[in-house]
Amino acid sequence: MKILIADDSKAMRMIVVRTMRQAGLTGHDILEAENGHEALQIVHSEDPDLIISDWNMPEMTGIEFLRALRASGSTIPFCFVTSEGSAEMRSQATQSGALGLISKPFTAEAFAETLSTVVS
Repeated sequence: MKILIADDSKAMRMIVVRTMRQAGLTGHDILEAENGHEALQIVHSEDPDLIISDWNMPEMTGIEFLRALRASGSTIPFCFVTSEGSAEMRSQATQSGALGLISKPFTAEAFAETLSTVVS
């Protein structure tokens, strides 16, 4: 399985990968992007099976990335990992087709619970 992680912070991308491993989500090919625009390009060239994205990124935010992805007809499972988790953001994420929103600081259990239907 190919998993794309989009976050403008390299340190946060590393933390997401480590937390996924702690959640038992191992043995997957990890792709990385620094913003939504780069992530969209990677989607078209690599066809990932799952996308985990930050909400706030330069050039193209996570929600803009998700909306562009869905507008192109893509149904790739998508999950947000963000420091902001307001009810409004959760609503926008769900309405735009995201699996959910994992708030920072997050736990391995939160990853396992949110991604269990997609990753084994």
